[in-house]
Amino acid sequence: MSSLSVYSSFSLHHGDCRELVKNIPDNSLDMIFADPPYFLSNGGISCKNGRMVCVDKGDWDKGGTPEYMYQFNKEWLAACRPKLKDNGTIWISGTYHNIFVVQRCLKELGYKILNYITWQKSDPAPNISCRYFTFSTELIIWARKSEKVPHKFNYDVMKRLNGDKQMTDVWRLSAVGLWEKTCGKHPTQKPLKLLYRIILASTNPGDIILDPFAGSCTTGIAANLLGRKFIGIDQEKEYLDLGIRRRQEIDDAETAKKMLRKMSESSNESMVLINHATAEKRKQMIEKGICYLRAGESKGSLQIVNGFEKMKYVLLHTNGNECQIFKLKKEGTFQIWTKETLEKQGFHPEHAAYYIVLHFDSTQEVKFEKVSNIKERLNTYRAKIRPLSDFIELE
Repeated sequence: MSSLSVYSSFSLHHGDCRELVKNIPDNSLDMIFADPPYFLSNGGISCKNGRMVCVDKGDWDKGGTPEYMYQFNKEWLAACRPKLKDNGTIWISGTYHNIFVVQRCLKELGYKILNYITWQKSDPAPNISCRYFTFSTELIIWARKSEKVPHKFNYDVMKRLNGDKQMTDVWRLSAVGLWEKTCGKHPTQKPLKLLYRIILASTNPGDIILDPFAGSCTTGIAANLLGRKFIGIDQEKEYLDLGIRRRQEIDDAETAKKMLRKMSESSNESMVLINHATAEKRKQMIEKGICYLRAGESKGSLQIVNGFEKMKYVLLHTNGNECQIFKLKKEGTFQIWTKETLEKQGFHPEHAAYYIVLHFDSTQEVKFEKVSNIKERLNTYRAKIRPLSDFIELE
């Protein structure tokens, strides 16, 4: 297939996926993510950013009679199945408008359905008719190619992202943010956070991912940021051009870093408190299993950032060197101690009357491979909190 993109890991193709997919070698894809037409563009209205808007997305989302919807979904799903590796999986998003037709087609074609993921939007549009419950979810079917061949699933990665608890099939994630629309907009754009989780769940670095309804190429952006290869197909060239602009945007290392950071943010992920200390003080903290930092001049003046309640680890370092992560004895808890109390423990605090104190198990050191902004030195009284994934390679 001829590509619209100059990137070897980001291949875009203009046309009908039912035909173009046939050019992909059989048994070559590790994963497919598909956001097919929901066929809900019927002249209705909705509310967006406080304004009444038409829900029509484009001609490609119209004309969905039951017979056409069935035939359309059967054709593209049939074309995709032989292209998946035997352990490959497919994710398909939808609402009640189309998802049950997709389910029927999957079963008829021999796919094995693994999960129904409910994406619960944290910021849904209001229902302006006040005659229905607010539509706040979309469904995502996860299926594998074969009934009996085991599929790829990075269980431990998902557990780690979920605060060391098994991840459920209900995902609470926000819709597309403004930071994802700097190059333009697509009417049915999916959030990078959603694709980040899907890709991490079912692929490894270097894997090949297809999106047969690529749109603005959110799947491709997430794939490349995570070290995967991407093939995208769409019949609307203007959206593929938008996808190319988005891909060019992450050529800038700082932009890519910020975008990866934003899309990796999880409401459930365990957090790490970063504490800078002198070499001598850090050694003493590790011996006693006590981490402390300035709380303020008076009791109650502690300044912390969101995420403190999810804190499960503490990272100690000296000028960015000799970084070590330890597990807290109790998740999300801390105490306020006076200077005098710390002195009784053998410490010699100098800068405040009160300190935040965390107790950790010095035998529970966590191995990690990457470091994120360890040398930053904000005011010592402000708790510096980072996601665990900033320090541990999820793959």
